[in-house]
Amino acid sequence: MNIWFPRKSTALAAAILVAAEAYTAFAHDPAQHDHATLQAADAGSEAAYLAENDAAMDKMMADMEVKPTGDVDRDFVAMMTPHHQGAIDMALAVLKYGKNEQLKRIAQEIIVDQQQEIAAMKLAIGDPLPPSDAAPTQVAPENTPAESMQSMDPKMKM
Repeated sequence: MNIWFPRKSTALAAAILVAAEAYTAFAHDPAQHDHATLQAADAGSEAAYLAENDAAMDKMMADMEVKPTGDVDRDFVAMMTPHHQGAIDMALAVLKYGKNEQLKRIAQEIIVDQQQEIAAMKLAIGDPLPPSDAAPTQVAPENTPAESMQSMDPKMKM
């Protein structure tokens, strides 16, 4: 008959604990699982995104406050242009900070569509078109190191 004594049980438990800790230490790669750093980076990106989005919304709302001219068509275009530009600016923020590729693709489409609608409205009332710039397909955050920008198209306009 085998009888366990408290000393043997404690020694066995300590040995199991040491072995488990050693396994965990060797199996865990801190470079791949640094959750605190990832969370801090995500929080920084979220804060930057929110700040940029808030600025776009504030600018849009301020620019939409136009004094009526008596020409409904011109007033409509004067209010809708900053509304559309606000959508463009918000989509640019998602391109900079978002991670969901499907949403980033939708943001790219919003940029193109809103630019086209601004141009169409201006043409409809006889105003000159805004300067023609290529719509961005990718936008990197301003604080991104240059080496991570290497995958972007160098000819792309932002």
